[in-house]
Amino acid sequence: MSNPEQPAYPAQQQPAQPQYGAPQPYGTQPQYGGQPQYGAQPYGAQPGSPYPYAYAPEPRTNVLAIISLVSAFFVSLAAVITGHIALAQIKRTGENGRGLALAGLIIGYVGIGAGVLFFLAWLPLFFAVMGHSMSTSGISS
Repeated sequence: MSNPEQPAYPAQQQPAQPQYGAPQPYGTQPQYGGQPQYGAQPYGAQPGSPYPYAYAPEPRTNVLAIISLVSAFFVSLAAVITGHIALAQIKRTGENGRGLALAGLIIGYVGIGAGVLFFLAWLPLFFAVMGHSMSTSGISS
């Protein structure tokens, strides 16, 4: 019934094992294309740089912007003038302080407006008092 030279079950084929090259010693990692060797600089790093990222100092604050904000509480006209000059310098140089210059300008213009309103409200009152005092001063001719 069965042939002794032929096995009862057909031989199972084993899948082919992938070839990876020469065997590595125990504990070492195989080197692939993108990984640097130990001690080598990674891609994009500056040689001899003590910091992993480049240090860029923050831009300084414009001095006229600070002066504009401080003077807005005392001399509104100076705040407006220095605020406009500071905004022009900040646009040209890229310094910090745009918010300070804008705050100085806004507070300065509000101060100038309040001064004008105060002057316009008190001017008629001043003339009324001066006119009344002239007519009742008791000097007759």
